[in-house]
Amino acid sequence: MIRHLVHLRFRPDVSEAEKQALYDRLAGLSGRIDGILDFQHRANVSVETPLVRGFLDMFWFDFRDVSVRDAYLVDEVHQAIGADIVAALQGGAEGVFVCDVEI
Repeated sequence: MIRHLVHLRFRPDVSEAEKQALYDRLAGLSGRIDGILDFQHRANVSVETPLVRGFLDMFWFDFRDVSVRDAYLVDEVHQAIGADIVAALQGGAEGVFVCDVEI
């Protein structure tokens, strides 16, 4: 299984409702891409503020295997959602950190 972790630094003007709308769109990918096992999103509650560097939001997908992750990466709906997320981030693509781990 692959866990695809995405840490986000949203612009201060992006509301919780706007964030939730993006997460809802991401959650919809579970019905579109076979092999997505789970989707979650959370707020970062770390007290290590200097190390957090403003990455206060995160989401993750659990994929059955790398082939599902790879299908997700090239999926046109995912790419459109990703573009909207990047547009809402502080510094654009500088406001996202991605990490994939094998579980």
